[in-house]
Amino acid sequence: MTFAPLRCPRVLCRRTLVLSTVAALGLGTACAPPEPSPDQRQAYAQAFLDEYSAEFVRLYTESNEAEWAANTKIVEGDETNRKRAESANEALATFSGSEATIERTQALLEHRDQLTDLQVRQLEEVLYLAANNPGSIPELVKERITAEALQNETLFGFDFQIDGTSVTTNDIDDLLHEAEDLGQRLAAWNASKEVGVDLREGLVELVRLRNETVRPLGYDDYFAYQVSAYGMESGEMMRLLDSLVADVWPLFRELHTWTRYELAEHYGTEVPDLLPAHWLPNRWGQDWAGVVTVEGLDLDPVLAEYEPEWVVRKAEEFFQSLGFEAMPESFYETSSLYPVAADAGYSKNNHASAWHVDLQDDVRCLMSVQSNQRWWATTHHELGHIYYYMAYAQPEVPLLLRAGANRAFHEAVGTQLGMASLHRAFLEGQGLIPAGTQVDEIQVLLKEALDSVVFMPFSAGTMSHFEHDLYTGAVDPTSYNQRWWDYVARYQGIAPPEDRGETYCDACTKTHINNDAAQYYDYALSYVILHQLHDHVASEILGQDPRNTNYYGSTETGEFLNDILSLGATQDWRQVMKDHLGQEISAKPMLDYFAPLLAYLQQQNQGREHSLPETPAG
Repeated sequence: MTFAPLRCPRVLCRRTLVLSTVAALGLGTACAPPEPSPDQRQAYAQAFLDEYSAEFVRLYTESNEAEWAANTKIVEGDETNRKRAESANEALATFSGSEATIERTQALLEHRDQLTDLQVRQLEEVLYLAANNPGSIPELVKERITAEALQNETLFGFDFQIDGTSVTTNDIDDLLHEAEDLGQRLAAWNASKEVGVDLREGLVELVRLRNETVRPLGYDDYFAYQVSAYGMESGEMMRLLDSLVADVWPLFRELHTWTRYELAEHYGTEVPDLLPAHWLPNRWGQDWAGVVTVEGLDLDPVLAEYEPEWVVRKAEEFFQSLGFEAMPESFYETSSLYPVAADAGYSKNNHASAWHVDLQDDVRCLMSVQSNQRWWATTHHELGHIYYYMAYAQPEVPLLLRAGANRAFHEAVGTQLGMASLHRAFLEGQGLIPAGTQVDEIQVLLKEALDSVVFMPFSAGTMSHFEHDLYTGAVDPTSYNQRWWDYVARYQGIAPPEDRGETYCDACTKTHINNDAAQYYDYALSYVILHQLHDHVASEILGQDPRNTNYYGSTETGEFLNDILSLGATQDWRQVMKDHLGQEISAKPMLDYFAPLLAYLQQQNQGREHSLPETPAG
């Protein structure tokens, strides 16, 4: 996950600047001056944007610093960091949501045809940021900020326990990856869901507050607000997501059937129609890769010989081999990269993330790196975000446009590099497996598909449809859990181990539902885009099999990526794809990548019952 560079759109107005500019534009005066020329309008717009940007970045940095403290040092009963984050976020909200700023921006955009494209894009970003914090309802905005801070504190400060013993989420994940006893697995899975009980009422309140804060600027609901960043309406986005699920469904259906039969045999039980959630190696069933171990590609024993810092440094070395610069030393000084010591007296956010604190040089990661394969890929992924930040933190990219081409692009690049870091050719080049290692290529594809293909129905299906229903009012708070498990069954073919009543809020246990709301389709789109990017690199630059690449040392690959990354959000994302890939968003490269696996699974599943319908809506 990444915290998008403008993820905290919050706060104040320079009224003197606004009034002077309104006067200069001849708005609201008795004797209007002559109509400004295009050059004058551009000068007015630039003066406003320069001063707005400077104040925005100052307050944005203070907000990020406070959020960083609140996420990296959570002390039970100590509200200091939370209160600081609330205060900083309120200041940012007051600024970005200023009524005068909104009026000024709208006035400038009435003459958009006389402004430069970069100016129009920045002004639209100003309005987008303002919509989340409109100054016309300051008390409501303040209430939402407080509620978000409390929700985060509850989520990340929760004491997870198994049989009365406190455990970390890393501990829970390890059990779900490794435990053979179904009783142990059930205990770990149940423990992971207890936090949802405490988060349920907070989510109900956040849905109300988020919806009400974006409506003054014309958005129907918070989901529509977030989708608008893609230049799309909610219905258009949902149709795109449904089409992507439909594209991967034939392969997912075969994966589901294969997994049901394999795990039933493994655990010595009858084959279920829906996969019991605690059988799977992920708390939300979004990644089944742990079901398969590919002989010759198990990195855990090899990586266990190294310290976690070595894993991070190797990821940096990889990017440098592509021609990117070394990360600033401040990255290592300010980041929180490793698990908190058991006796530290505090906890931290356990979800990996990358931060661009000041939209300039201050880049950081929040991780809990361990020396294993899961963190090897995650570290390459998160550093992909960091290098994306560094690529567009250039004078040519205005501060307000220092973001990905769209939100999905950040995740696409991170996941692309994480995937490439696990390819056999790359691992051989790094000396992590012997040269000429013989592996079953179909098993390699199977393991990858149990990650990325399985993720698509979760992200584009379960998560996106549940959040759509949350914010459009299509689900009542009294049936959150029922709706969640309805979607989990429909899209993922998974069932809870036992009945889950409405005391629980199992959706609430997913970090993004609470603090990265109504954006999970970003990840679905990113998996499609990453395969488009990867296919181009493999086929057009490296001349290698897309299923077994070695990016290391390819400066041409680095140049291709940098040409996209360095644009930031200065161009429409659709045009970026056409210019650099020659195509629109499409699942075809992803399906081509896994084509040999589909044929294999169809053969393996002959005579087996497919419990999922032929289409996800069937």
